[in-house]
Amino acid sequence: MKVNNIIILGGGTAGWMSAATLISQFPNKKITLIESPNISTVGVGESTLGPINNWLELLKIKDKDFMPYCDASYKLSIRFEDFYKKGDGGFHYPFGSVFEDDDVGSKELWFLKKHLFPSTKVSEYTNWIYPIMALVKNNVLFKNEDKEIDCFDFRYDAAYHFDATKFGLWLKDKYCLPRGVKYIQEEINDIQHNDDGIISLNQYKADLFIDCSGFKSVLLGETLKEPFDDYSNLLPNNKAWATRIPYTDKEKELKPYTNCTAIENGWVWNIPCWDRVGTGYVYSDKYVSDEQALEEFKKHLDKNKSNYKKSKFTNIKMRIGVHKRLFVKNVCAIGLAAGFIEPLESNGLLSVHEFLMNLVKVMQRGDRISQWDRDSFNKTCIDFFNEFTEFVAEHYSLSHREDTNYWKDISNRSFYNNRVTDKGFKLDIEAKMNSKMHFRSDAGLHCITTGMRYFGMDSLNLKHNKQDLLKIKLREKKVKEWNQICKNKSSLLEFLNENIYTRARAL
Repeated sequence: MKVNNIIILGGGTAGWMSAATLISQFPNKKITLIESPNISTVGVGESTLGPINNWLELLKIKDKDFMPYCDASYKLSIRFEDFYKKGDGGFHYPFGSVFEDDDVGSKELWFLKKHLFPSTKVSEYTNWIYPIMALVKNNVLFKNEDKEIDCFDFRYDAAYHFDATKFGLWLKDKYCLPRGVKYIQEEINDIQHNDDGIISLNQYKADLFIDCSGFKSVLLGETLKEPFDDYSNLLPNNKAWATRIPYTDKEKELKPYTNCTAIENGWVWNIPCWDRVGTGYVYSDKYVSDEQALEEFKKHLDKNKSNYKKSKFTNIKMRIGVHKRLFVKNVCAIGLAAGFIEPLESNGLLSVHEFLMNLVKVMQRGDRISQWDRDSFNKTCIDFFNEFTEFVAEHYSLSHREDTNYWKDISNRSFYNNRVTDKGFKLDIEAKMNSKMHFRSDAGLHCITTGMRYFGMDSLNLKHNKQDLLKIKLREKKVKEWNQICKNKSSLLEFLNENIYTRARAL
């Protein structure tokens, strides 16, 4: 299949991220984006993870370019509260790297401290091993150009909170259209296709079609009939209420992390952007009606003294799972049209830019795309999707909550030999049941398992010597040093004012 002419169906964040990626890497190809003038985007994906910086770097986009237009702030961590049990004190999954050396020991040392001093809070685990947590705790930010704080690279460790709809519009107006992407607003009511794939959308023909039509998956799902694997037996939620609320105390509430709080029948996200807070309740309609869920959400907002009285609440039905193949014939699905896990761990936009990076690798081989290229793309993307699905599922499988039918069912659900479909992937729970495997993971899985009291070290067999006790004291001294450095830095609000929004106002 030769590819010179590409049509993207659907705007929104996924559509314009696709257009921006393709026009940046293949400026000589004809790229057209078609979207309906009458369909609104989901527009709640406001939280990102560190890998988005690799995508931004590929496109040569700097934070100062887009942040002032997108109500953006910086994000350094994700906090989880009441997932283990109500009143558990919460825990963080921070970005950046763990600090380990011979003098202060490795992260295993914390478990010895917990064993020797049982009153040590689980929430202290990440404070102890991640230098970036000193910034989070003190609600400050700085670029660390002088390397005052260990293991913190501002360029790659700081992700973003932003208005995803505004980000898509910025990409459209400031990046895609100036570089030559053709834009058409039109209802698609005639899709021609044959055994080779899509021929045309209305009268518009192309070699390759990118499906960014959201949960409808108009091209890959509805037209090509690619089967969809439902993951609801691993992930319990299928609905969300979303809204935006104003700040009552911006200096205090504008924090560098996403907060996730488990409540009666799901969990609530809290994403502090520049001008307001994005918040939503992710739940299962198997256990609660939409109306009751909205009341539970408002009750949670009242508890946190949120000013939501003038806010508009939007209900979203989520399709949880992924198509068996994402690149079929001449159609490649990106974003919700490909699949969706659920909002936990900010994975919506993550899959968009990671799938696009894989698509670029395939297309860079030449002007043609072979079945090998499609199979390679599908294997890489589906494996990534499934691994992240396992990661998100463990936020539920490790819970000890039983205060509602929702949490009782999760607590009693067996994840052993659990399959998505007869031919789908198996949750590798036998390996996951080994807490040491969790602990050795290079990713943040050890933060989640430790926060959920599934410790990577067996306290019954922990042995220590005087050298270990010395290392504990030296580690505690190091943590105090990190916090002392941060006490003299600009607050997140001040940093954004000085580095992002003052400049924007001047322009």
